[in-house]
Amino acid sequence: MPEAAESTPLTEQENPRTAQISSLPTEGILRLMNEEDAGVANAVTEVLPEIGRAVDRIAVRLDQGGRLFYIGAGTSGRLGVLDASECPPTFGVSSDMVQGIIAGGYEACYRAVEASEDDAAAGANDLEARGFTKQDALVGVAASGRTPYTVGAVEHARQLGAFTVALTSVPGSAITKAAEISIVPIVGPEVIAGSTRLKAGTAQKLVLNMISTAVMIRLGYVRGNRMTNVQTRNVKLRGRAERILAAEAGLNEARAKEILDSADGNLPVALLMSRADCSPSEAAAALKASRGVLAQAIEFIKKSR
Repeated sequence: MPEAAESTPLTEQENPRTAQISSLPTEGILRLMNEEDAGVANAVTEVLPEIGRAVDRIAVRLDQGGRLFYIGAGTSGRLGVLDASECPPTFGVSSDMVQGIIAGGYEACYRAVEASEDDAAAGANDLEARGFTKQDALVGVAASGRTPYTVGAVEHARQLGAFTVALTSVPGSAITKAAEISIVPIVGPEVIAGSTRLKAGTAQKLVLNMISTAVMIRLGYVRGNRMTNVQTRNVKLRGRAERILAAEAGLNEARAKEILDSADGNLPVALLMSRADCSPSEAAAALKASRGVLAQAIEFIKKSR
């Protein structure tokens, strides 16, 4: 694995392929950006073993009642907040299970608060404010790998005994030395020098998607390729829930709609009613006892009869 220059991190170096991008016509700019982006997926492919090890370790923590935190500054922090916010509606889990922390607070999601990333103690303080413990897992996201806020948070978490992961685009950087597992998709210099919202950000988005999705699959919140815990918060999701219920329980559309109505639109409850022949209240109680995992709830009902 190549080492980054000490004075100029890989993410800050100039890209010779795009040195004349400002003189290109619009389509030329877009074509060059697209060509650079094409290599991001390959960079992620190279780190799949590290992602896999992180997923398995995180899943164990969450299965034992721990939580997953993402922490970062700027684009890295925003991507963590985004991925965490998608978990409850997609997998039906508590908003506490996966949390995103960004330097400068949630205001930094829509307005740059860049100076906050230079405070090495602030990351640890923000973790403590969320009640972070050694039972939890932390993914520190920092494209350059040297953001004081994020590195400080990872060092603090590891000292507590929590499981720590570094997600960066610079090998041998400070954050890789702080974390137990380092995920380093090397995407090279950006199209615009230092603008890590581009290739590095794309790689981070891909990896975070993989981590949260694979962890939820391992925990049992997906059956086949269906989101069996999806929350029916709008018309589109209600229709999706009806289709999932029909397919999973072998029902026609009308019957699926009827059962989902009787479950007050709660898909896991409706699925459990269909598969375990139980009442809505029995299903809800079994799901609560099983942390929303359908397979475990079915076993819970079988044992209680």
